[in-house]
Amino acid sequence: MTGAADLVIVGRIMTLAGETGFGHVGGIAIRGGRVVGTGRPAAIEGFVGPGTRRLDLAPHEVALPGLSDAHLHLADAAMAAERVDLGDAATYAEGLEAIAAAHALLSDPQAWLEGLGWDAERWGGWPTGDDLDRVAPGRRAALWAHDHHAYWVSPAALAAAGVTGTTADPPGGVIRRDGDRRPTGVLHEAAARLVSSLVPTPTTEHLAAAIERLGDRLVATGVTAVHDPGGVRADPDLAQGVAAYRVLAEAGRLPLRVHACLRQEGLDVAVSRGLRSGDPLGPAEGRARVGWMKLFADGTLGSRTAAMLAPFEPEPDRPAPPGGPLGVYVTPPERLTELVARGARAGIASQIHAIGDGAVRTALDALEPTVGRVPLMPRVEHAQLVSPEDVPRFGRSGVAASVQPVHLRSDALTARRVWGGRAERDAYRLGSLAATGAVLAFGTDAPVEPWDPWPGLELAVTRHHAAWGDDPRPFGPSEALDVARALRAICVDPARSAGELDRGRLTAGQRADMIVIEAAALAEPVLSGGPLGITRPRLVLLDGVSAYEG
Repeated sequence: MTGAADLVIVGRIMTLAGETGFGHVGGIAIRGGRVVGTGRPAAIEGFVGPGTRRLDLAPHEVALPGLSDAHLHLADAAMAAERVDLGDAATYAEGLEAIAAAHALLSDPQAWLEGLGWDAERWGGWPTGDDLDRVAPGRRAALWAHDHHAYWVSPAALAAAGVTGTTADPPGGVIRRDGDRRPTGVLHEAAARLVSSLVPTPTTEHLAAAIERLGDRLVATGVTAVHDPGGVRADPDLAQGVAAYRVLAEAGRLPLRVHACLRQEGLDVAVSRGLRSGDPLGPAEGRARVGWMKLFADGTLGSRTAAMLAPFEPEPDRPAPPGGPLGVYVTPPERLTELVARGARAGIASQIHAIGDGAVRTALDALEPTVGRVPLMPRVEHAQLVSPEDVPRFGRSGVAASVQPVHLRSDALTARRVWGGRAERDAYRLGSLAATGAVLAFGTDAPVEPWDPWPGLELAVTRHHAAWGDDPRPFGPSEALDVARALRAICVDPARSAGELDRGRLTAGQRADMIVIEAAALAEPVLSGGPLGITRPRLVLLDGVSAYEG
């Protein structure tokens, strides 16, 4: 020992050292915010000095590294609390009732009514602008679908944007129309910008305060780091969230670590300012850093706009996919390659949203040449359907897979219907990707899904959820992970993808970001609906300092 520790913790500790297993030790010593020793309790006693604090875990408790969410739209999720939330509206009628109630509370007739969370699958069909006008007459209303890839807007909002029956679909977008070519009130993909660009943005300080509030709540679930892929809007310079994170970092008000991503619209300004991925936003040792440039290859599964190698399965009882049987490339492949290369030349890494197997292949083609040339690992976001030929490329190339197992909860039944036999074989391939040695970084995609990290961790292990009703089948059970590998995907791999090799494990030299939970939550096997999915920590430490005590 070269000096006394600030804190020693004795009990059952999972370090996640090595490449397999939990890495159990009996004690850990922390000094200056970093781990300085691990081992048996007797060895840890050697780090105890006059000023050392001591924590003895209860027999039923376990400590492990803090969790990271590799794909959480933190700024958007923070603002979602101030919009109409249709996530719990089981039917279209319930959704319209909630909108009518929100409309009645708006005293300013010129104020926009904003919302999110509706789901055409859940409601059994697409909503219409005419129905919005019926419950909120004359109101400019705009509500994002739960996946943020479709926008439900009122006739007044379409009129404000100048969208009529003669308006052409923008590149990478689709205006849903009726038989007379009249816009129905649903805008897919890039078409949403026709209206979203008109919706007033909150002030940076307003957004910062909302991020701070949600950050505190995330820490209470055990999340100590977030990668924010950016919001649905961007100011003329950079994504507004980046400015809000800088405000919080400079004031010391950011409750957790954040990598704030740039959007394509902000690339020119980022390059002109010399910003690079990994650069601090605020103090050099602060908690906010520049993340990736977020790009989009395709749309989503639910909207039938995922870009496919083979057509969607026929659905005679449903409208045809808005972009055709092979989906939509939101950004043409050659343009994606150009943007990724341009960012890489400026030291900006890219992450590409890719749902369908065609989009995943396109994303890999664009990202692979930049591996090792940028500060952060290039990443494919979502990778929900991956062709067998492309699975080995993740492990071989060094492109990370940023995946959200919680999407299984809402998407599994749809995937089985629209992807047919490919769904069970090629969708949500967590086990296969892990077997290649790929960096596999878990996230929630909130506010598309709830920001609680634990249900997704459980789904990665069980591949089943009670929300599927009478269908008892696990979804692709051969792709399940064991608990130890799933923990690596939520602790170690997000940090690795962000170039933070001093975070995610509890070994000497690592940052002391830790949580203490009930050990029973991690017992094998994990049963659906069991303790893993509803876990809450008793204690959360960031840099060895208490950030939450339950």
